[in-house]
Amino acid sequence: MKTIHIEDVGDVQIHKHARSRSLKITIASDGIIKVTQPTWVPYSAGAAFARSKKAWLQLHHTPVSNIKSGSPIGKFHHLYFKGASDVTTISTRQKGSELWVTYPSSKIMSDADVQTAARKVAMRALRDQAENLLPKRLRTLADEHGFDYKSVQVRQLKARWGSCNNKGEITLNFFLMQLPWDLIDYVLVHELTHTKALHHGPEFWEIFEVAMPGAKKRRSALKGYSPTVKVIDS
Repeated sequence: MKTIHIEDVGDVQIHKHARSRSLKITIASDGIIKVTQPTWVPYSAGAAFARSKKAWLQLHHTPVSNIKSGSPIGKFHHLYFKGASDVTTISTRQKGSELWVTYPSSKIMSDADVQTAARKVAMRALRDQAENLLPKRLRTLADEHGFDYKSVQVRQLKARWGSCNNKGEITLNFFLMQLPWDLIDYVLVHELTHTKALHHGPEFWEIFEVAMPGAKKRRSALKGYSPTVKVIDS
């Protein structure tokens, strides 16, 4: 993998992949821009391809902030960085509630590959938290408010906090662990309400408001968050 910088856009990662048959550019939910290309294509071609998409990237890309040392990750972890002169590769580890990213002293914390490693370990921690807590909380809220559902799974969703289909199968975004507890409950009750009303019409909001008075007021608070790794501003 190589990283290039495009002015007024940011860093772009270029990955060679054995299964790739053409050049493709994507923007991940955490804001990382990635070009994938066949292994036989030179990195210079991927860089030129990314630069040719500058106008599109400026339209669709929201710059991602770097994760800072000490950033909270969900409810139970904090992430820290450490530069070390005796290592040659970037590594991550979890020690209790602490997540550590160790990198060679020739690099700095804001380097794209260091930040990528940080986001990966943070997302693993968020997934673990979500899988341990969200299904239990969903069951508690369902029993408390008289809802029933068929199943629940925890996944990474790009834009939504959760979903529910007509079979009563609920999917929850593990980035929910970055929200305050009251907004987590809002999303969970929202999806439970869909087991009785698969739309957002008056019936939906009537059921939702009975289970969670003031639900519509909480909806605006949720718009201040996005499904990504939260950072501490420097």
